[in-house]
Amino acid sequence: MSQSRTTTRKRVPSPRPDAGAQEAVDTVIDEACRALHLPTIRSRIEEMAATAMRERSSYKDFLADLLEAECADREERRKIRLVREANFPRPKRLEDFKFEENPNVTPEMVCTLADPAWVTGRQPLCLIGDSGTGKSHLLIGIGTAIAEAGLRVRYTTTVNLVNELAEAADEKKLARTIARYGRVDLLCLDEFGYLDLDKTSAKLLFQIFTEREERGSIAIASNAPFSEWKQTFTDPRLCTAIVDRVTFNAHIIETGTDSYRLAQTQKKRKR
Repeated sequence: MSQSRTTTRKRVPSPRPDAGAQEAVDTVIDEACRALHLPTIRSRIEEMAATAMRERSSYKDFLADLLEAECADREERRKIRLVREANFPRPKRLEDFKFEENPNVTPEMVCTLADPAWVTGRQPLCLIGDSGTGKSHLLIGIGTAIAEAGLRVRYTTTVNLVNELAEAADEKKLARTIARYGRVDLLCLDEFGYLDLDKTSAKLLFQIFTEREERGSIAIASNAPFSEWKQTFTDPRLCTAIVDRVTFNAHIIETGTDSYRLAQTQKKRKR
């Protein structure tokens, strides 16, 4: 009799899950993820639940895995957003810089600038050198590294910034525009010294430097040494004040005079 009961028990099938109840649970999870803005958990819940069951994870381990995946994806999305908002004209990364082509720039020096400590310390950066020596690549690459570290970065050329400030002044929005540039952690100013500024334009640009003084970092790429900046800023006092602000406690990298682009062109012609 006992054996018969045992056999009977073995033949009883496992209870089937209620499909309707399971769908209701899935709906609750989906709606909760939408409401709490958890897109990674929402998209990966089935996959990760199957893995947890296969590995016999505890409820806490399963929850920890879900939250860890969400946090990792959220951080990656934040990096992408900060890089996009920096408004770089093209993607450039420091690891793609050809250090062997420019002995003036060392990997150790650049790695130091990839760390955001100098930005949080509100220190300036000056990249000085002739055209084609990698200034813009370094400026964008460093700015990208800083943005991916979680800081707010903004890239612009000097001429675009001056034009934007002039338009803002005409529209009575100058204070708002200057304040917007003052809020970013790092302002990357490219092609500095490529044009001669009249007194009005120079004063507008100077307001940006004044707004950011001791509040945020500025990184400048210029094809002119400091001694030639008086050609850009015709007012000697204004020129001295700007040089003083961008060189005080600054990181200064001289990229030299040998154009990488010219060298590559010459190599192609020889082939």
